[in-house]
Amino acid sequence: MSSTTNSSASGRIQSLLDENSFVEIGAAVTARSTDFNMQDESAASDGVITGYGVIDGNLVYVYSQDAAVLKGTIGEMHARKIVRIYDMAMKMGAPVIGLIDCAGMRLQEATDALNGFGQIYAKKVMASGVIPQIDVIFGTCGGGMAVASAMSDFTFMAQGGKLFLNSPDAVKGNRASVCDTSGVKFQSQETGLVDGSGDEASVIEKVRELICLLPGNNEDIAIDECTDDLNRICEGIEGVADDSAYALRLVADDYRFFEVKAEYAKSMVTGFLKLNGLTVGAVANRTAVRDEDGQAVETFPGELTPGGCEKAADFVNFCDAFGIPVLTLTNVSGFAADKCAEKRLAKAVAKLTYAFVNASVPKVNVVTGEAMGSAYLTMNAKSTGADLVYGWENAKIGMMDAALAVKIIYEEEIEKSSQKEAFIREKAALYQKKQSGILSAAKRGYVDTVIAPADTRKYVIGAFEMLYTKREDRPAKKHGAIS
Repeated sequence: MSSTTNSSASGRIQSLLDENSFVEIGAAVTARSTDFNMQDESAASDGVITGYGVIDGNLVYVYSQDAAVLKGTIGEMHARKIVRIYDMAMKMGAPVIGLIDCAGMRLQEATDALNGFGQIYAKKVMASGVIPQIDVIFGTCGGGMAVASAMSDFTFMAQGGKLFLNSPDAVKGNRASVCDTSGVKFQSQETGLVDGSGDEASVIEKVRELICLLPGNNEDIAIDECTDDLNRICEGIEGVADDSAYALRLVADDYRFFEVKAEYAKSMVTGFLKLNGLTVGAVANRTAVRDEDGQAVETFPGELTPGGCEKAADFVNFCDAFGIPVLTLTNVSGFAADKCAEKRLAKAVAKLTYAFVNASVPKVNVVTGEAMGSAYLTMNAKSTGADLVYGWENAKIGMMDAALAVKIIYEEEIEKSSQKEAFIREKAALYQKKQSGILSAAKRGYVDTVIAPADTRKYVIGAFEMLYTKREDRPAKKHGAIS
């Protein structure tokens, strides 16, 4: 593989795939339309290079749009080549990777181009949940092509790329100079469409890493040989538990955790790790972001947000579709309480709750801090589908903060007491012991085992090994209606 990435469509393919592994399909295909002097246009490969190759030995199908040919616009034959690649990928059970640099629909071909877009949409829907779909945006991805990328499972974006349904200057009351709604920052932090970004070389490397974590299709199992110690102690994990991405690296084989949508809804972490060689999806609450030195550089309330719930729900749905087990690290005190969040919160919480309950893959939850009220139920509790629940020794599970509960239960007594604060402290300690302590939940069967934080890795590995052959019956239905 080349160590540097060309700006050309073919150069990007060569950089993405293992050296000399690419085989092109449909190289001679060109546009059929002669309207508007199209016969005078040179349209090599009709603006898209298609074929297959391997990434670390894993078969993948690739299409790479060439902005140097008719600006990479999609016409009839361009679309047909992409559809053909999808047909082959679904037959072979291998991922499709789209390298996007497209000015949109080819106006000279009008309805033929429009029909081609529709065929791509239909094929992506048919492939969803069958094979992984990954888009990498290097140039323009606008209009209908933005919809296609949003239909992929993962989208990466190189610096300088543009992703938009409406161009920034076409958004009412906006100008690109004020807010570039097509840029990497907006699409990563505000819309959550982008899973990772960087220069061309780094996003290609991220795609290669992701491909090696994913199964080729919904019938494969993503498992490799593990060289890490299965009983390795997660030393110091309790000290960095507020940054669950950091904690997950300590749990993972070889300390490697691949986070997706890291810039969006940062109070919720989603990503992949290996446990005894098996790919596992992780969903975790986060109250801090720590740098490489372990210092907190950003903090959040321990609350569920609309964006965090939607991000996690989509991720759980992907894992369930491809048979990837799910690990949850739970540390949540409640729901975000502000007017903006309230507009979408109930629906988003319902979506995440549904995703966890609906998922039939192995599900393990580790309560690392607080697990309070309905927010805990949304985060994969025993009653909402977790196969096994572990709790750290100092974790808490309950309805609400003990002091707040006491103020409600003993409202009249507190008013009459001459030593209100002492009374609240005494009753809160009792409530904590009887109703909110991790041992209290374990005695009722809501927690399977109370564990030391340092033992997290060996316990979750053992849990997923035990759950490896999990099967369960579900009511017969076409599909659920909560989304």
